[in-house]
Amino acid sequence: MDKFCQAICAFSNDMPNSGKKGYLIIGATDDGVISGLKVDDRLYKTITGIRSDGNIQPFPIMSVEKLSYDSGDLLVVEVTPHKYPPIKYKGRTWIRIGPRKDIASDMEERALMERRRANILSFETYPCIDSTLDDLRLDLFKNTYLPAIMDEDALIDDKRDIKQQLSALRLYSIAEDCPTYAAILLFGKNPEYYLPGAYVQYVRFDGNDNAADIVNEHKFAGCLIEILPKLDTFIETAIVEKRPKPITALRERTIYNYPIWAIRELLMNAVMHRDYQSNTPIKFYQYADRIEIDNAGGLYGNAKPENFPNVNDYRNPIVAEAMKSLGYVNRYNRGVARVQKELRDNGNQKAIFSVDNITVFGVKVNDAAFVADNQLRINFTNQVTNQVTNQVDFELGQAIISYKQAELAEYEAKYSKVAVRFDTSDFDSLKTEKSYKILNALLQGPKSKKELLINTLELTSQIYNYQRYIEPLMARKLIIQTIKDRPRSPKQKYAITSLGYYFLMYLTRLPIK
Repeated sequence: MDKFCQAICAFSNDMPNSGKKGYLIIGATDDGVISGLKVDDRLYKTITGIRSDGNIQPFPIMSVEKLSYDSGDLLVVEVTPHKYPPIKYKGRTWIRIGPRKDIASDMEERALMERRRANILSFETYPCIDSTLDDLRLDLFKNTYLPAIMDEDALIDDKRDIKQQLSALRLYSIAEDCPTYAAILLFGKNPEYYLPGAYVQYVRFDGNDNAADIVNEHKFAGCLIEILPKLDTFIETAIVEKRPKPITALRERTIYNYPIWAIRELLMNAVMHRDYQSNTPIKFYQYADRIEIDNAGGLYGNAKPENFPNVNDYRNPIVAEAMKSLGYVNRYNRGVARVQKELRDNGNQKAIFSVDNITVFGVKVNDAAFVADNQLRINFTNQVTNQVTNQVDFELGQAIISYKQAELAEYEAKYSKVAVRFDTSDFDSLKTEKSYKILNALLQGPKSKKELLINTLELTSQIYNYQRYIEPLMARKLIIQTIKDRPRSPKQKYAITSLGYYFLMYLTRLPIK
């Protein structure tokens, strides 16, 4: 049975690229004489089952016919050359070399792979069955698109009818007598009728996640020739915000939350590279601190996570060529590099690309104002934290020095005076193991709420635990926040006070070691 499968595999690969069908004849000798074989149902089913038993991948295109003669039966297998080689049997590529079959060499298999790539059509080139010329904005094709891709003299001399003009640009299928999907995308009166996900959904949230209130939303629908200039204008007027920033007493500089060109390039790339077979629209979401753009379809072709963005490929080459001709993108693989430079120069930090998902491609860009404010908060927090830490260290150091100089008696005298306060009922609820753990942990330096609740107390960071174990210590001035003017800052930390230190000693009943 192996030799039959190998022969079918070899005929499918059609190494000479003759385009001719191959025939496997079972029941005849090498010199063409019928051998007397009787083809029963079992043999017939076995041979027909070769097509789909999974050993030959992809499935071969074949038909099987039984011919009966007085001297015996013939079983004829007709194999059509496959458009997408290499075809493999049990993982090996078989080809015909003259009258015999053999395993393909690396060079021969590479040639078959090149033929496969040449035969694969992108989705946009497929005929959009059931559509007609009436589904297209032919005025946009004639008055906007043709002048952008042809010089004036060539346009005047072009006497072809509209179908031939469209077909020459892969926008019309003469065989099916209908526009291609590329034509529907570029000039369609209602692209969503044939491609439900062919639009851009913009949403602006009044917060940093999807749970925040929506303050603005807009659906950009229609053909690309109409959508692209609208997106261009929208980015400049509704997304990009500018404000003056003083440099000196007499000079100021205009700064932007996002650089126009960078956001425009990222959005145009999403339009150009998305998978239009998906029903999911392009998501253009603006949050308080960032913009996120997601489009259906991951990296395509030669572009892979390990070589992005240095290697590019085009899922929709016709759409890409149209957008280039109309001036919306370039096809020199420089877009991402320039985007990163624009963002860096504007203070946004680099764009973060999500390239590992095979079904979605995403990019995130931080708001420059948020980045600047966040950096100020970090600097301020570090400064205040250092100040508080230094102050606490100073107070603790003074206590230790006092103890070492005055001996234990003087230290215990000072400690006992403070301890009188702790004997009152005001501190009874704080005389717990959890209070001790928090104060003892803060001796190592300021810590965040999560560090105290999760790491120190081994609890969750829910508000209930915060109110029960941290707030009471602050109410009695045993610990303080390091960012006093922003109590809910995400960078907030807590430090022990000198009173908190003495309360810790009160809990342990031990002198300083």
